[in-house]
Amino acid sequence: MEFKHTSVLLEETIENLRVKPDGIYIDGTLGGGGHAYNIASKLNKNGRLIGIDQDGEAIEAASERLLPFKDRVTIIRDNYCNARSALHGIGIDKVDGIVLDLGVSSYQLDNAGRGFSYKYDAPLDMRMDMRQSVSAREIINTYPEMELYRIIRDYGEEKFAKNIAKHIIAARKDKPIETTGELNEIIKAAIPAKMRATGGHPSKRTFQAIRIECNRELEVLKDSLDDFIEMLNPNGRLCIITFHSLEDRIVKSTFKKSENPCTCPPEFPVCVCGKVSKGKAVLSKPILPSKEEMENNKRSKSAKLRVFERNDV
Repeated sequence: MEFKHTSVLLEETIENLRVKPDGIYIDGTLGGGGHAYNIASKLNKNGRLIGIDQDGEAIEAASERLLPFKDRVTIIRDNYCNARSALHGIGIDKVDGIVLDLGVSSYQLDNAGRGFSYKYDAPLDMRMDMRQSVSAREIINTYPEMELYRIIRDYGEEKFAKNIAKHIIAARKDKPIETTGELNEIIKAAIPAKMRATGGHPSKRTFQAIRIECNRELEVLKDSLDDFIEMLNPNGRLCIITFHSLEDRIVKSTFKKSENPCTCPPEFPVCVCGKVSKGKAVLSKPILPSKEEMENNKRSKSAKLRVFERNDV
């Protein structure tokens, strides 16, 4: 299967990144190389792009797509949370811009064998990095009921989380839950019929929750943002595309804290904590896809782009 992924908010991201021909840039979620191709095409022989992805199939596809720019592109197979040490290893400490396009790629969703989608009956997997040992199967078959409930409630924002967790525990007592199809049937049975008639596929939220847990997506994001802001050169920009409120909340609050890190009580006449602003969120509200983009790519509907700019000193 060919690695296909339509980059969301592509023009808006590249425009806000303000690519300098001789700058150094990171694409921390390389995927099929859509954003990376556009960045690399703006660089001259002194510019540099480092593409990072943990998915081996993405690395293969992007390497081929970026061949015309091989003199200025370095591709690393890793999780973007290790970007700082990975770049240090190739002699780079500071960069002029960073792009993160979060969530799951179209290829990962449409490749039935990867087990990301509730649309296909496939082995429960959902690993973005096939080298890791924990898959969705382990989560579904070994996590205690309260832990499953917490994940489905918090990461899926699913109001029937308690009942879904209960049904999973009951089903796995008979035999291990092996496939996405089996999990679909369990979720369906846990949600009242009249509620299944509205709000999209009944498994959507639970599958999102299990995928986030499997790949530690929110922890990785939380643990990486401060590092990324520190890595930016003066006036460098960090562009992040999120696809659900949990990710967006983390990005928004980190940007806010980096812009105004002062911890002094409000009644203090001057700041004494010594914490200095690292920069600012470029826009007070996120950039959303155009109506045309949403019509052409339904997966772009929930996308939000936020941009942070490092101080100039």
